[in-house]
Amino acid sequence: MTEISDTLDATGLLCPLPVLKARKRLKSLPAGAVLQMRADDPAALIDVPHFCAEAGHALLSQSDDGPHQIYLIRKGG
Repeated sequence: MTEISDTLDATGLLCPLPVLKARKRLKSLPAGAVLQMRADDPAALIDVPHFCAEAGHALLSQSDDGPHQIYLIRKGG
């Protein structure tokens, strides 16, 4: 099981806020840390994987928890 370093609740936020908040939170974490983010913006399904690829972070998982999506992002070095 992946150890989660920090969590971010981005529910209720619309594009691009979930990604912007994830970027800000990841900046404060050490390389290799894992951020769990919860979002409910349909655009996040596209935005979060794109953000991870562009910023050099690893999207470990993307799953649904009812109306929310849950992302596990490992900060790149």
